[in-house]
Amino acid sequence: MLYNLKSGGNTINAAFNKMKKVSKEFFASEKEFLAYEFKSKARIIDDKIVEVIAPDGEVFSVLVTTGKYIDEKYRHYELHIIEWIFDLSFSQDKELMTQKIWNGMLFNGVSFMGMSPGDKQGERTRIGSKIREIREKKGIEAKDLARLTNIDAANLSRIEKGKYSVGLDILSKLASALGYHIDIVPKQL
Repeated sequence: MLYNLKSGGNTINAAFNKMKKVSKEFFASEKEFLAYEFKSKARIIDDKIVEVIAPDGEVFSVLVTTGKYIDEKYRHYELHIIEWIFDLSFSQDKELMTQKIWNGMLFNGVSFMGMSPGDKQGERTRIGSKIREIREKKGIEAKDLARLTNIDAANLSRIEKGKYSVGLDILSKLASALGYHIDIVPKQL
């Protein structure tokens, strides 16, 4: 756990020791933590924004004060903490993932004020709405479409709300069951 850290070696070491007590098996030392390559990648955009690329390639903007710190070692340390939190929180259920990230940032003392929904949220919402629209137009109940495609009904609900990231196989199943197929088409302006 990291609480209200200030720049400087002593507070970084104290914070690391608190984190180590909670997760003894995760990192043996601060050096090991800083050397570890997380799947998530964070970089400072300006004094208020850090951009994080999650393990699945989705890009999030995080409102933090990391860019304001003068101490480069502390900036690097806080970016690493952000990457660690994103890796620990990663989920295909972006609503759950976002909630875990909020909790992780606040719990670990990151100067966190907010976060974008990710760069793929709009597409998930658009596609999910289209699936629901077609299903309703055809008079198919959600539970029946879920059963027909062998998809959990709760997951279908999350897909239709744009809150669940799915792969091509599941989208193809849904499209086929509704009498459609997946295609790549130009964006309409």
